[in-house]
Amino acid sequence: MLKKLYDGLILKYPIIVLAVLFAIVASLTFWAAKLEVDASAETLLLEDDTDLQFMRETSERYPSGLDMTIISFAPKEDILSPNTLRAIDEISKDLKKIERVGSVMSILDVPLLENGSSAIKELVNDVTTLQSPYVNLEKARVELLTSPIYSENIVSRDLKTTAIVVMLKSNDIYTELLEKRNNTRDRAEAKGATKEDKEAFKLASSEFKKHRDELRIKERQTIDDIRAVLKKYENEGKLFVGGVNMIAVDMIRFVKSDLVYFGTALFILLAFTLWVIFRQLRYVVLPLLICALSIVSTAGILGFFGWEVTVISSNFVALQLILTISIILHLIVRYRELASKYPKVPQKELVLLATLSKANPSFFAVFTTIIGFLSLMLSNIKPVINLGWMMASGITMSLIIAFAAFPAILVLLPKKQLYTKFEKEFAFSSFCAKIVDKHGIAVVTTAVCMIIFTLIGVQKIRVENSFINYFKPSTQIYQGMQNIDQNLGGTTPMDLIVNFNTQKASADEEDDFEKEFAEDKNDPKYWFTPKVTSAALKVHDYFDNNEFIGKVQSLGTLLKVGERLNNGRALDNFELALIYTQLPVSYKDMILSPYINIEHNELRFTMRLIDSDPRLKRNELIQKANEDLKEIITPDIGTFRLSGAMVLYNNMLQSLFKSQILTLGAVALVFLIIFIPLFGSIKASLIAVASNLIPMGVVFGFMGFAGIPLDMMTITIAAISIGMGVDNVIHYIHRFKEELRLSGGDYTKAMYNSHNSIGYAMYYTTVATALGFGVLVFSNFMPTIYFGVLTVAVMIMVFFGAIVLLPRLLITFKPFGS
Repeated sequence: MLKKLYDGLILKYPIIVLAVLFAIVASLTFWAAKLEVDASAETLLLEDDTDLQFMRETSERYPSGLDMTIISFAPKEDILSPNTLRAIDEISKDLKKIERVGSVMSILDVPLLENGSSAIKELVNDVTTLQSPYVNLEKARVELLTSPIYSENIVSRDLKTTAIVVMLKSNDIYTELLEKRNNTRDRAEAKGATKEDKEAFKLASSEFKKHRDELRIKERQTIDDIRAVLKKYENEGKLFVGGVNMIAVDMIRFVKSDLVYFGTALFILLAFTLWVIFRQLRYVVLPLLICALSIVSTAGILGFFGWEVTVISSNFVALQLILTISIILHLIVRYRELASKYPKVPQKELVLLATLSKANPSFFAVFTTIIGFLSLMLSNIKPVINLGWMMASGITMSLIIAFAAFPAILVLLPKKQLYTKFEKEFAFSSFCAKIVDKHGIAVVTTAVCMIIFTLIGVQKIRVENSFINYFKPSTQIYQGMQNIDQNLGGTTPMDLIVNFNTQKASADEEDDFEKEFAEDKNDPKYWFTPKVTSAALKVHDYFDNNEFIGKVQSLGTLLKVGERLNNGRALDNFELALIYTQLPVSYKDMILSPYINIEHNELRFTMRLIDSDPRLKRNELIQKANEDLKEIITPDIGTFRLSGAMVLYNNMLQSLFKSQILTLGAVALVFLIIFIPLFGSIKASLIAVASNLIPMGVVFGFMGFAGIPLDMMTITIAAISIGMGVDNVIHYIHRFKEELRLSGGDYTKAMYNSHNSIGYAMYYTTVATALGFGVLVFSNFMPTIYFGVLTVAVMIMVFFGAIVLLPRLLITFKPFGS
């Protein structure tokens, strides 16, 4: 049937076939231009995470910090000098002129509680700031340095760095559309969903996406405007920008930059490598043309279905390039082998024979690769699931285009004398064949050592996700995040919400004054009971004493300041109620409202983790906090729950680890089931799986010893490596069985013949992709660098597994009989 397709259509009417193919690709180019990049925080969260729902609920009561941009300013002069204060004032005024900026807070605006009267009643009525005409600068210096509110928050410990906090205008429409999309999605995915439910979800998704894209353009412009303002004041000192919005904007830029620049660099290096190997233009242009057609077609499909490129799936172009070039090189090497062996056979017959002989192994190689990538769908993270679909559809397009375009183009070209100097001078596959034949014991011993290395190394692997380490130290984003991390109390936010059982104090806790007003349950003075204040201080101190947590802000912060104001005496509930009710709203929003909600009977503790500390183990920190807090917030007091970006990202990572690493065994079992009918031998199938898993395991062992953590990017290497590794194994065993038949059952001879044929295709693919991906180390985005290094490591290891370990095991165990 396949022979009839090629004889009667593709090789008979190659120009028409190519015209149709180019027309289809050209139409997909329109949709490829619509492919978008999404690096928002949403793409890194679990779809069904209950902690996400909880955070969205609490964010309605408290500011989330997601619309906050932090500027760290290290002035050349003293931080309280007139020139520095003038510069801060001018920067703040310029920032307020930006369209999306709602407010700006700096040391000029914060209330200096220890600068005026120590009497609480007078303090709330006459709050002093650095802009007050009667401010005492020396007192202000001491307060900024020592106050639990400001030290390592608005100023650094050494008073050489200060923060300027830019609050962006809230976007209620975004929140409404997001909630509408999520609600309609839940109904559309529920059992018994109607057609109307699905249409409602489709409409809500479209509305949300349209608004989000418009908002993203504004966010990018806002960050650019902020940086433009700061550029005007470069002579005043060092200025860095930080915040969730800034990270999202810069990550999109890095991803887009890498897609363009390194995609182009990959093509150039592949072209150079192919020219060095073949020294004939047709074998350079043909592979690159087919790669380009495949990638554009896949991008068009992704654009048509509205799939977006995220941080996780940003390397799909590079991945498809590897897989496509592998298919093409196997076809080229097979054609050249046949052309050398049968020089008098017409071009059409050579092309037909080469294509048909590679159809079966290529199909199964692609099929098993698709299974490897589809294992990503076991994740609950939409971008990871989409990466699985992207690669499955992409490699399918590569197979179709390669087996249509390669024979159609090649049959139009005349036969040409082959350049074989590279094969003769760099006969690496022949060298590997001699190692397999002469040093069998050493090969098996090395494999055993590799297993031991893997078992030890994987135990050292950490599952971590550090955003600051996603960027090179030389980049502005890294320097800004590090500055905030080390001087201004950390970067990655985490919250604790404590909900108390009762609002009102018990009778024995009330004094005479309180009993007089006991009827008014909503009066703040009845809420600030010893039970509340004691819990606030204990929880605050627990987090404050953790070396991996930077700044902690809560009611406990105010209690500590109040004790300083009262000369060591704790604030009573009447004084706290007075501050709560009488403090001007602008100051209350800074030091009280973000941490107290009397209506919901709860306290909020906000903290930032020192993200740059290499010893930080995020999952362990969360687990330990959940256990330790049970001793502080006992059931008779109330309940508690950790929340925030830190918790959500950790949930994502732990889920991804379980779904990917722990499903490798299941994927390997599926491969084994496929291999048995394909190879016709259980023993050969077990050898094939072992030859793939052993070298792949070395990569994970290397990650453990090198301290490369499994995060949202590197964790997908599991599916990628097992998907790519089986390609070489399938191609080699397919050819080995053929050579074994031709050699009359001589395993050693079959091995030598296989190495001198299919071995070159495997060798060329590895060299080309390894050199191409080596260029990724020049990226400023560390996930791209890790991806490049690990991909090269995977390609090299699975190549040696297939060219050395696999044939040695085949010769030793003789799975196909004699």
